[in-house]
Amino acid sequence: MFQTGDNWISDYSICEAEARDITEKIVLCNQQNRNSSKHVQLTGKIRQLMKKFTDHISTLNESLRQASNSNLITQREVERRQRMLESLICKEKQMGISFAEQISGSGRQHDRVALLGPDYGGPSVVSWEPEESEETKSLTVDEIRQQQQRVIQEQDQGLESLYNVVVRQKKMAQGIGQELDYQNDIIEDIIDHTDRTNESLIRERRHTEVVSRTSGVCCYYVIIIVLLIAIIGLGIPLF
Repeated sequence: MFQTGDNWISDYSICEAEARDITEKIVLCNQQNRNSSKHVQLTGKIRQLMKKFTDHISTLNESLRQASNSNLITQREVERRQRMLESLICKEKQMGISFAEQISGSGRQHDRVALLGPDYGGPSVVSWEPEESEETKSLTVDEIRQQQQRVIQEQDQGLESLYNVVVRQKKMAQGIGQELDYQNDIIEDIIDHTDRTNESLIRERRHTEVVSRTSGVCCYYVIIIVLLIAIIGLGIPLF
């Protein structure tokens, strides 16, 4: 039984336990078919527990006020308990919102819209907008979330494979570029060697032409000398 007075901390712990119990039942109720008897039973039970929880918060608040006015606890303890009480009030509001969404169906609908996008999971109305696929209509929110996680993992694996292919292609392109640079260096060396060889041939040709002209002149003088010797040997007067 819920007590007051000096048992404020233990009463607070009871309230916390009630909050956890209500939250679990709201989650369980949200997983049921709204037309099922289980859903109806849980809804009625949650209403009773939330009413009891609200009454207990009021009792805790009044007990804390009396303890503060009678100086049974220090001001520091009053402030600490006030913060604890505020956390319970916050939980009460959150549970009230969750339960209201669950009753109206908007909580589950909100989760599906968040997962499937604003064009899916809406109320059944005549519309040309895209409707939720048959594959997801039979799934719970958790199952849809798991399915999306698997899709994301597959996409990540595909992206990783694509990245590896791009890396290999990049390395191949770098190798081809290095080979082209090497071949260009060889071609430039061949061109330089060809130019030097051409210049050497030109110099040799010029030298040959000079030698050829010089050889012609020498042969001419040799012939003249031979004729003069012959003439002199025959005793033929030159003049």
